[in-house]
Amino acid sequence: MRLSSISSFVGFVLLFAGTYCPLLRPFHLFNWNVYQLNQPYGIVLVLVAVIGVISSFLNQYKITRACAWASVILVAVLFIAAIVKVETTFSFIPFRKFDSLLTRQIKFKWGWFVLFAGPVLALAGAINGKPKGFVKSAETV
Repeated sequence: MRLSSISSFVGFVLLFAGTYCPLLRPFHLFNWNVYQLNQPYGIVLVLVAVIGVISSFLNQYKITRACAWASVILVAVLFIAAIVKVETTFSFIPFRKFDSLLTRQIKFKWGWFVLFAGPVLALAGAINGKPKGFVKSAETV
């Protein structure tokens, strides 16, 4: 395996591990990972990570690149959805100060760094991993 394939492999493994890291901590009581936020979405992320691991191990560059781009897009959409969900969770309360007090009690945790680092590393490896064309050396006769 080349260095770019190894970095893609490590990136997809980080994506898989990042799904189990704490992402949100509501009211300082417990931590939520991807599966507590949205279980089907977490399964799709793991499926993309597994396909990416297999394709980077088998040196399938087009599939690895597609999985890397898909994982970056999926994690970005998950982050935007989490922000929107946190900001609108208590919007039904008519008192703005109480609404903002409750919204501030939901904290983002360190798992987002792992969840973003995996797809970025996989994408960096997939972009740099394109095999170079084979060039024959000139034979001197």
